[in-house]
Amino acid sequence: MNEEQAAYPVDDDLAWCYDAVQGVSRTFAITIEELEEPTARHICLGYLLCRVADTVEDAGHIPPAEKAELLRMYADVLDEEDPTTAVDFREQVDPWIPDELNDDWKVVAESPRVVETYRKLSPEAREDILPPVLELTNGMAEFVERHADSGGLRIQTLDELEEYCWYVAGTVGSLVTGLVTRGTSESRESRLWDNARSFGLLLQLVNVAKDVSDDYQEENNVYLPAEWLAEEGVDRDNVLDPENEEEVATVIERVVDHASGYLDDTQTYLEALPEHRGNRLSAWGIPYLLAVATLRELRKRPRDVVREGGVKISRMEVIAIIGWFRQHGDRQALEQVRNIIENKPLHEADVSV
Repeated sequence: MNEEQAAYPVDDDLAWCYDAVQGVSRTFAITIEELEEPTARHICLGYLLCRVADTVEDAGHIPPAEKAELLRMYADVLDEEDPTTAVDFREQVDPWIPDELNDDWKVVAESPRVVETYRKLSPEAREDILPPVLELTNGMAEFVERHADSGGLRIQTLDELEEYCWYVAGTVGSLVTGLVTRGTSESRESRLWDNARSFGLLLQLVNVAKDVSDDYQEENNVYLPAEWLAEEGVDRDNVLDPENEEEVATVIERVVDHASGYLDDTQTYLEALPEHRGNRLSAWGIPYLLAVATLRELRKRPRDVVREGGVKISRMEVIAIIGWFRQHGDRQALEQVRNIIENKPLHEADVSV
């Protein structure tokens, strides 16, 4: 054990939280594996707090009114000045927890443990984590209430899509930025905050484009803007009909184009990212390059989102992207590698940077 590890011991509850991230998000698990202490635990716990809210918001079997009530109660739990406890929330959510727990619902079932572990963090860390998590949770509750009559979310316009993406991902970008900017220069901090929104929105818009099938079938949510679907003659409740494959693919291409508009700002964000207090460029650069690769595949085969249920990049390319960062990790070469990935999978390219 080195001095850094000794300064930040891992107890059983924190070890459980690290294991839980591996199950709920492989991409975020990669991020946390790349980080060191203390940032690793801060990001891990901040993410799991968000994941509890996200799992409740995505639950198609919970009626909207009850779902919104649960989300607002969870926000009360996180507010340390509110008397509502995590045990109160756990009791309230218990009737909706499935008998067979997947990894997401295991985190909800253990939410008191997650909250208690979060409260062991330093006051400074909690100060950076809490506001974005509360904004995310309350924003989700607002969207659930807004679309209660539909039974699931039905995004109407591009502006509403961006608003939703802000609540579910832009806030996470704020959480990350607040944690990593402590102790940095004023100019660097300003540069990071100017581009933090783009970082979060890019990653979420990629998810919107590639997960149309899962979002509808598993969560009864349609995030593709209804106004864009209407222009193609598609009813939002028929996004997975084979006869609408071409038209839905056109809308997916529009989401991809819109998401791509955030690539430059995100790269600026990464180029300014400080590597201190356990933060590492690779932790955030890897998801960025994975998003670039996914956008490439979505451009090449948008119909597969309807036809095959989604678009993924190959395991070989994931390994190549992680390997490039671990071998080089040069922020000066990030743009060059991005340009390569925009045209072909990284493991098929002759990478000399």
